[in-house]
Amino acid sequence: MWWVETPYARRRPYLILTRNAAIPLLERLFAVPATTTIRGIATEVLLEPSDGMPAECVLTVDNAETIRKVHFVERVCQLDPSKVRAVCDVLSLAVECS
Repeated sequence: MWWVETPYARRRPYLILTRNAAIPLLERLFAVPATTTIRGIATEVLLEPSDGMPAECVLTVDNAETIRKVHFVERVCQLDPSKVRAVCDVLSLAVECS
């Protein structure tokens, strides 16, 4: 999880989904934003302070986007592999891949 700061939005944590091997080669990274607005929909993954986040929030996979690398400014935490797997599972649901 990384803090992202852009000129067009407030500071927000994002989970980078781009594979590690591709990060040095790319200008933009595929990432999922976190928000404290919890809607309870199937494409959210709950994160809590016990996961290393500052507050309870959800990763909103429906809002995944590419963001320029320069906007990833500070590490928030490293999620447990089970949380990352949950995001991958929800991503498959969000884009209707089976």
